[in-house]
Amino acid sequence: MSDAEIYLHEFANGLTLVAEPMSHRRAAAFTLLLPAGALTEPEGREGLSSVVYGLAFRGAGERDSRALSDALDSLGLQRSGGAGLEHTSFGGALLADHLPEALALYADIVRRPHLPEDQLEAERALALQELANLEDNPSKKLFVELQRTYFPGPHGRSPLGTEEGLKALSIGDVQADHARRYRPQGAILAVAGGIEWEPLRDRVEELFGDWEGEPPALPSPAAVTEPVYRHLEQQTEQHQIGVIYSEVAPDHPDYYEASLTVRVLSGGMGARLFTELREKEGLCYAVFAQYMAVKKAGFVYCYVGTQPDRSQRSLDKLMAELRRLAEGVTSAELERARTGMLAAVVMQGESTPARASAIASEYYLRGHVRTLDEIRAAVERVTLESIQRHLTVHPPREFTVVTIGPGALTVPQ
Repeated sequence: MSDAEIYLHEFANGLTLVAEPMSHRRAAAFTLLLPAGALTEPEGREGLSSVVYGLAFRGAGERDSRALSDALDSLGLQRSGGAGLEHTSFGGALLADHLPEALALYADIVRRPHLPEDQLEAERALALQELANLEDNPSKKLFVELQRTYFPGPHGRSPLGTEEGLKALSIGDVQADHARRYRPQGAILAVAGGIEWEPLRDRVEELFGDWEGEPPALPSPAAVTEPVYRHLEQQTEQHQIGVIYSEVAPDHPDYYEASLTVRVLSGGMGARLFTELREKEGLCYAVFAQYMAVKKAGFVYCYVGTQPDRSQRSLDKLMAELRRLAEGVTSAELERARTGMLAAVVMQGESTPARASAIASEYYLRGHVRTLDEIRAAVERVTLESIQRHLTVHPPREFTVVTIGPGALTVPQ
């Protein structure tokens, strides 16, 4: 794994281009982040971001919906993206030779979509179906409710929106939202793969340089500061248990210590949660923990899926393991976690879509982008002593707990 160079350019209109050439790659991938996610949707119009995103592909520039689809398919483009909490993202992966044409199509999709009124009902129906599917996916519903509980303000919103918000949307809302939030200030375009920097920068200037405007500012996250327990009664054959607790933000000096401690909890079949809850005691069919982040805040999400007669014991054991983490980790646990994280770094370096998405996210969350070699060096610098210092200052605590199933549980103190 060689230390590739990261290129960065901020255009006069506030759009930032960040790129990483990957040698010997015939493929390229891009991710465009627009600050147009659920965070800044108008009150009463929750779900608007996903509808605008969907309609943007139903004709743009000089192409109607069919012609646009054909043009994208003719490039062999593998599309990605969608409405999220902080951003709406547009992305794709394809042969590097076709990247300039793909960027031109996406300039039309983002800047000049038709947003046809006769397609609004179809897009609304799709959004309502996805929202309704939460009832058939209790683990996904759990995370939506857990984030809503942990972040009482805008950061608790779901990009899926609400039934009331989606049903209230008009084509005027869609058009006004595109005009208000699809703006270049704060947008990030990340590209990785077989690219040359100067031609790429010039092409982006040509396609996006005359784009103007500033979207609404993103609010700062505000999480609960005391322990919370919330139960949603549902007569199901499984009990869903979710726990969130605060961790350091991605730009904090202890970020790698935090990430590795979470991997000690949940970094494979040898990690603590899998070993202690599933393998030793057979308490659950699924258990994991994951570090997650928004701008200026990090948190750890823990999940347990189990049967109702084992749910209280599962929660008790999960909380005991989270509190035990503050006592420190062993050298074997650290090395196992380090190996897992380094393997993930290597795999990211082999995938142009993964790398484009990562550098876009990293620039947004940290304000700069690290090369893969810089990440590897930072992971290797973590020691047992630095992890213990981190856990002494930032132990798992002040837990937000949400459960879904037949009967409330008791959160151990």
